[in-house]
Amino acid sequence: MSNKPLVAATLVAALSFSVGSTAMAQQAAAPAAPPVTHGPALPGVCVLSIEGAIAGSSVGKYVSTRMEQIITQVNSELGAEKTAIDNEAKTLDGQRASVDQNTYEQRAAALQVRANALQRKAALRDREVQATQQKALARVGQELDPVIRQVYQQKQCSMLISRDALVIANPAMDITPQVVTGLNGKIVQFAFDRERLDQAAAAPQTKPATTR
Repeated sequence: MSNKPLVAATLVAALSFSVGSTAMAQQAAAPAAPPVTHGPALPGVCVLSIEGAIAGSSVGKYVSTRMEQIITQVNSELGAEKTAIDNEAKTLDGQRASVDQNTYEQRAAALQVRANALQRKAALRDREVQATQQKALARVGQELDPVIRQVYQQKQCSMLISRDALVIANPAMDITPQVVTGLNGKIVQFAFDRERLDQAAAAPQTKPATTR
């Protein structure tokens, strides 16, 4: 078995968030599939859904809930600023007939500057949410990888196949439930907040020490 990380390639796909949504996208329930009679389980062949393991684990559910909270906070921040700009724009439009053209244009230009700044902030917050998600899932991946290896050895697997790459497989070969149990016994939650990319960009760059 390779020593490379098992979950790095699929972590970001495990959970998907974006500014403007306060919950994970919900897919329409598919109709119940007819029962299938499986052939015998193949000795040494194991199947795992990394996405299913993360989503079904306590820490995965915690990350999902925490991300929803962060997105709600971002939406509240941006929404308040947008409402203020919209209200001032409506007020200015109502005063258009009572103020001189120069004053109107100056105030309209100032509002446009604020609107442009808000648009840049929204784009920044979106990048911060994505960076937060990636960092949180990377932490989950660090905890998950050794659990997968442990279950792999306990089940005496000779080969591990991604369940997402299969159309159908005998559930007796699926080690996802055991991986979820192992991950739940290892970690339930961890503290994290929204990444601050503006602060990172403003931080002074430390020059590397030079040797003579």
